[in-house]
Amino acid sequence: MVTYLFQVLNGIGLGMLYFLLAVGLSIIFGLLQFVNFAHGAFYLLGAYLTYDLVERGMSFWLAMPIAALIVAVVAGVTEALLLRRIYKLPHTFHILVTVGIALFIQELVIILWGPLGGSVAAPDGLNGVVIWGDFIYPKYRLFTIAFTAVLALVLYWALERTRLGAIVRAGSESTENMALLGYDTLRINTVVFAAGAGLAGLAGGLVSPIRGVEPFMGVEALSIAFVVVVIGGMGSYVGALVAGILVGVVQSLMATIWPEGARLMIYIGMASIIVMMPRGLFGRA
Repeated sequence: MVTYLFQVLNGIGLGMLYFLLAVGLSIIFGLLQFVNFAHGAFYLLGAYLTYDLVERGMSFWLAMPIAALIVAVVAGVTEALLLRRIYKLPHTFHILVTVGIALFIQELVIILWGPLGGSVAAPDGLNGVVIWGDFIYPKYRLFTIAFTAVLALVLYWALERTRLGAIVRAGSESTENMALLGYDTLRINTVVFAAGAGLAGLAGGLVSPIRGVEPFMGVEALSIAFVVVVIGGMGSYVGALVAGILVGVVQSLMATIWPEGARLMIYIGMASIIVMMPRGLFGRA
């Protein structure tokens, strides 16, 4: 039972990171109707920037948000200079351009930091473990659960209770009506795209002390993000949260029960949801 409790807690922590990764992708799709295949590359960039800043002597507590901010700026510039020119084109152009951006970032990471990857030490104060009787759990993993839970609440409040959130939600319904009301939809698109990519970069920074960094982690992250978004429903915030936790817990438990099939079960679950509920658990009609 201790083993399974450990794996469930691991799965919740993993699922919250998946949520943080996927929610940006979901919000971008909800507003722009644009599938961003470069999302995993922004996660990769956030992880490596955190790693680089920590290696240069910066505190992890500063490196992580600075890395996420840099990723957001890079994504915003990319959207303003390149992506907004292809929104009206067929989805094949969206795929080709964003896959090209992802490959460019991946190769740039290899050139700058090498092909072997590296590790990031847990920040001071979060080294070691917490012991409750027979149960032992790493402090940093507990921190990630608490931090992402608080961040999820803040994001929900921002989307549901602020003027900017209302604008984003209204824009996801009709950008034409928003433009008629006098809002600069191009600027809103850039801000939302940058924020979504920044969340992916933040997820990369958070995960770096857990799994380290390596140049191909963005590919894996992208596949997981799409699984979470498809299960939860495109454009659904609550769906991204619920699906992220479900995927994380299933993957973590299956790593104990059937290690070889842990990843397979995620995709089997996604396929089952698509068959039974094509729009996902919380997808809009």
